[in-house]
Parts: sequence; structure tokens; C-alpha cells
Amino acid sequence: MKASLAAGLGMIPLGVAFGVLVVQSGLPWWVAPALSIFGFAGSLELLLVGMMVAATPLAAIALTTLLVNFRHVFYAFTFPLHVVRNPIAKFYSVYALTDEAYAVTAAERKGWTSWRLLALQISFQTYWVGGGILGVLLAGVIPGNIEGLEFALCALFVTLALDACRTKEQVPSVLLASASFAVAFVVVPEQALFFGMIGFIVLLAVRYGFVARKGK
Repeated sequence: MKASLAAGLGMIPLGVAFGVLVVQSGLPWWVAPALSIFGFAGSLELLLVGMMVAATPLAAIALTTLLVNFRHVFYAFTFPLHVVRNPIAKFYSVYALTDEAYAVTAAERKGWTSWRLLALQISFQTYWVGGGILGVLLAGVIPGNIEGLEFALCALFVTLALDACRTKEQVPSVLLASASFAVAFVVVPEQALFFGMIGFIVLLAVRYGFVARKGK
């Protein structure tokens, strides 16, 4: 629990924004804890609120979920899941593998036990679910709507992108992402994010092949 505190405190305000957004979007209040308990996808949950309100087809939601959370496949390569022996506990640990849990374990490679790892992940989910419920309660007493609250997810990704692109080597990735979204926004504005991500993946694959051929 101590190891989770620093990152966990950062999850609470985002969880509050999620809870408020659920209520202000016209969805039932229980959608916030339901998504956080059965989905527990963090940033994706904020994205799902807009997709649910827009009645997005289930297939598009499923594929968007796959693309947004595909990074978790690579987390599994170094996540200390091997310390968890119990099958049920291991199932939960896989389900609760979030960005924050991976970041903490990546920074502290040794010393993980089954109980310590599970306590870390349960703590993170408690922060997130608690923040969402707090947001639901606050939405009930806040007069009117908070304009621009749906920008919380975009702001989060902008911050992550800027943090990841601190070197010149990452500039091409930023340009490819910008070009992908710009084209998608012009061609299919209703599903710009979805097709923009697909285009970005294709361009990244092409870039990787080009760089590999040059031997860099």
C-alpha cells in the first residue's frame, strides 16, 4: 500500500473527473463503479463514456478497446506475475495490470511477493473506484455542468505524449500520429480517433520496416 501511494494519489482526481463525466453525460450513476470494477481500464473508461452516449457499435468499441490497451501485452513481458501462485489470484493480477502497477514494479524490480503485488494492485483499483464514486457524489451537488470535463482524457494523453517525446528520435512518431489523425478527421470525422489509431499503427509498421532495412 505504501508503494502505491504516490501514483495512487494521482489516480483519485482523474477518477473524480470520470465519475462527474458519467453523471453529466446522462448515464446512470452506477455506470462509474460498474466500469471501474468490471472493466478497470482507467483512461479507456473515460473514452467509453463518450462512445456509450453516442451509441457506438459494439464492434467498434471492442476494437478501440483492443487498440488502446494493446500496450498491456508488452507490460506482461517484465511484470512479476510469476510470484503469484494461486490461479484465482493470478487471474486478478492479470486483470488488474494497469499502467501504474507496471510503472511501480518496473522501478522496483526485486522484492515482490504474491501478497505484496496483489496489495499494490488492489490499492490502485480502490483509488480508482473510490475516485469515481466521489465524482458521482460531487456531480449531484454541483450546480449545472462543468464545461470541457471530457477533455480530461485528451489532457492525460497529451501529457503522456509530451513526456514520451523528449528527444529528436521521437519527433517522427509525433508527426506520423498527427498525420494519421488529420487524414482520419477529414475522411471519416465521425470515427476519427478509431481510424486515426489504425492509420498510426500502419505507419509505425512501415517506419519500422524502413528503419530495419537501413540497419539502424
